Amino acid sequence: MHDDQVHVTTEIVATLIRDQFPQWSGKAIQLLASTGTVHAIFRIGHDLSVRFPLRLADADETLAVLEREAQASAELAQVSQFPAPEPVALGKPGAGYPMPWLVQTWVPGTIALDADPSGSHAFAEDLAVFIAALRGVDTQGRRFSGEGRGGVLAHHDDWMAKCFEESEGLLDVPRLRQLWGHFRELPRTGADVMSHMDLIPGNVLVAGDRLGGVLDTGGFGPADPALDLVSAWHLLQPGPRETLRRTLACDDLEWERGKAWAFEQAMGVVWYYVESNPPMSKMGHQTLARILESTE
Repeated sequence: MHDDQVHVTTEIVATLIRDQFPQWSGKAIQLLASTGTVHAIFRIGHDLSVRFPLRLADADETLAVLEREAQASAELAQVSQFPAPEPVALGKPGAGYPMPWLVQTWVPGTIALDADPSGSHAFAEDLAVFIAALRGVDTQGRRFSGEGRGGVLAHHDDWMAKCFEESEGLLDVPRLRQLWGHFRELPRTGADVMSHMDLIPGNVLVAGDRLGGVLDTGGFGPADPALDLVSAWHLLQPGPRETLRRTLACDDLEWERGKAWAFEQAMGVVWYYVESNPPMSKMGHQTLARILESTE
């Protein structure tokens, strides 16, 4: 998926486990099929998972990132009433893999890409409960880091310009440019709240027609209160989407900003992953279709 991607195999993982965590040596190792774009995920036995960063980076910098992610995951797991992975250990470079890596608890379930919950009002209510719980966590003076989504919409103009250019032939670019012209002007009114940061179908687990758990929780941190509302557009049909909005009591501006963040994310994944990760690209198409349908 990336020019600087690092190759990780089950043999490398087995060697790293044997050398660094012999207590888990001999457990079955399974590379998981995943739409994830940042880590390779392996299951270790029945109760552990391991995340290996895919993009080559300085080992010390990677360690600092993984330590922050582990702390964020532990904090989110404490406040969520839905299952979420918890950090267990940090591994070191070795066996031909050049960076640190993170061991977490395994959370069972089916991701929303494979068990579509989009028509479930119960799932939408659960999702609202989860988002509200995160919003209720004290930021302890922390502010949005300035990286990625969650700050000022207009700061993404350059990225969006690239997305529009790369999306010629894939999407109705003139219409989408016009829509971004509206989104980028939406004012920010609320203070930062704690957010999951990436509530897309691949990071949400489904149990029946309910929310079964959440994944990729290492980004938990302060951001625009509207950011986690991307889930309304990535995950839900109109009826359940309205249930989510009503349960969270979103006003018009917050709701529109949530739609704007979903738009920004979807525009990026459609073209970037069109060949390397088709399910992610398809997710972007679906999200944009829902957004456009809501503006008609």
